[in-house]
Amino acid sequence: MLRREISAVLSSELSDPRLSSMISVTEVDCSPDLGRARVFVSVLGGEEDKASALAALKSAAGFVHRSLRSRVRLRSVPSLDFRLDESIEAGMDLIDKIRRNVPQPGFSDQP
Repeated sequence: MLRREISAVLSSELSDPRLSSMISVTEVDCSPDLGRARVFVSVLGGEEDKASALAALKSAAGFVHRSLRSRVRLRSVPSLDFRLDESIEAGMDLIDKIRRNVPQPGFSDQP
């Protein structure tokens, strides 16, 4: 629920120019007492784009937190800690390495 609502706030209520349209909330990991939540985001772009987007998200964390209060029905909304999720890029790199090193079916080096 939090992942969906944070995504909605980011896409519809934030207008920071440092945020591209290619930001995805991939996971929200809450502490057991719901006091804190780590929000993992994936940003499409170079390292500079990622750093800029993360800085924008960290500065907007209070705004997103306040927006969530009216959107979710929880006793208390956790404070948000935005972090980059590099798992998508790591997975794509791994797939690329596999494709380069594993022979494709139907292709053979032998005549």
